[in-house]
Amino acid sequence: MGLLKVQRLVLIGTLLGDAYIQPVGKRNARLRLEHSIHQKDYIFWKWEVFKNYMQSRPKLIKRYNPRWKKWYSYYRCQSHSSPIFAKYRRLFYEDNRKRIPQNIKTLLKAPLTLAVWFMDDGYFYKRNKHIFIYLPKYKFEEIELLRRALKENFGLQAKYKEKKKGAERYLWFDKTESEKLLRIIEPHLLPSFKSKLL
Repeated sequence: MGLLKVQRLVLIGTLLGDAYIQPVGKRNARLRLEHSIHQKDYIFWKWEVFKNYMQSRPKLIKRYNPRWKKWYSYYRCQSHSSPIFAKYRRLFYEDNRKRIPQNIKTLLKAPLTLAVWFMDDGYFYKRNKHIFIYLPKYKFEEIELLRRALKENFGLQAKYKEKKKGAERYLWFDKTESEKLLRIIEPHLLPSFKSKLL
């Protein structure tokens, strides 16, 4: 039995964002979700979506970083190993590097998927009313695949930008495009994200 439609849409969105799929042997993999303590409601919502695959409810983890001499707290949960998640690992990873699949245009079509990606890696800059979606170190041609999918599936024009010599990479939406993006995803945003936008 495969993923339910809502599970598939959320999985694609969070794989574009913060989620990690860990290989387990040659045929299986597990989904790992981690979010800060400020996003407790968000990770519990994801856990609810994937509940039938998960090992346990999200757990609070505290870690000390000796370099910065600070404690960090976050929530984590992970799924049981399954060939279902191995399939998505093959799509979104290459030699342990996260990538954008060639068929992203057919995967990134639903407003729910776009909303999850925004909730994972998006930021709304209130002063200019611009939206940023931060990116891992994708190849340039992969970023172009993403931009084309956004344009053809949602009518959104996103520009690729870098800061700090490639340390920060993101898609940037000007005020008009940000308003269009928010209209698309607003029905699917969790209340905590809606309150931040307001």
